[in-house]
Amino acid sequence: MNNILITGAAGNIGSSLVHKLIRNKDLFIVAVDNLSTGFVKNLPQNHPANYKFYKCDVNQSLPLRKIASQHQFDYIFHYAAMVGVERTLARPLKVLRDIDGLKNIIDLAKNHRVKRIFFSSSSEVYGESFHFPQHEETTPLNSRLPYAVVKNAGEAFLKAYHAEFGLSYTIMRFFNTYGPTQTCDFVIPRFIKAALEGRDIPVRGKGTQTRTFCYIDDNIDFTDIILRKSLFENEVVNVGNDNEHTITDLAKLIREITGSRSKIVHLPALPEGDMTRRKPDLTRMKSVLKRELISLEEGVTKMVDIFKQNNHVS
Repeated sequence: MNNILITGAAGNIGSSLVHKLIRNKDLFIVAVDNLSTGFVKNLPQNHPANYKFYKCDVNQSLPLRKIASQHQFDYIFHYAAMVGVERTLARPLKVLRDIDGLKNIIDLAKNHRVKRIFFSSSSEVYGESFHFPQHEETTPLNSRLPYAVVKNAGEAFLKAYHAEFGLSYTIMRFFNTYGPTQTCDFVIPRFIKAALEGRDIPVRGKGTQTRTFCYIDDNIDFTDIILRKSLFENEVVNVGNDNEHTITDLAKLIREITGSRSKIVHLPALPEGDMTRRKPDLTRMKSVLKRELISLEEGVTKMVDIFKQNNHVS
């Protein structure tokens, strides 16, 4: 049996990965989260035998070492981070503290001979790119925002530890992964909730900035495959969707799917961090997944149905 540590396990992507991996009875999943933005309700509630949750802040080394002393981890998924453009812009020093967590996790992995760390990096490391589609090896990393700096530092630490100690890694640069457990700090659930409640849908700036949106199932299915098949060891891989949509078109689509009469209103643009375009090169991801990616219309429809079932509408 392989023991797997997942940090940031109560968040959108972390919790979805927990639910996916505990189906494999050859894996024992240890989930940790400080619950600052994640929720215990996102995690398994039926106490499966191959699962354990600890409330823990990985930026503090002692609690993490205590957990590691009880479990000999084979793999680590390091997803714990302060996320959300507006939140990270408002609290840049707290974002930079996540470097402590990176170092704690990497040192733990080295000292306990972990087979591989899977690190959730971000499309934000590309900054305001002029290379499209954004390829893992040829697109420059030029963002100076604290969140992107931390992700870039994480990538650098992993590559350095591999060079000096042979610690294996996989760096996954996530592009806007959305799903039912995502909070309204993020654009799709925020727009859906506003539309279902008949409130104005707030768009920052002109709304012409483009994004690509990856439904959670595509992200998790891909991650499960590369774990099981030992793919992309000591490599970087984009994880997302490559169909671009303007933020205004996203608002219109959500209004159409929900049947809402909400108005689309434009708020002042963010002072920084709202990049004009995103479009990843997904050659590597698609070579593994070998199926069509979930479209934005299908993903949003799934989210709307789940929001209605869970009475997210006030």
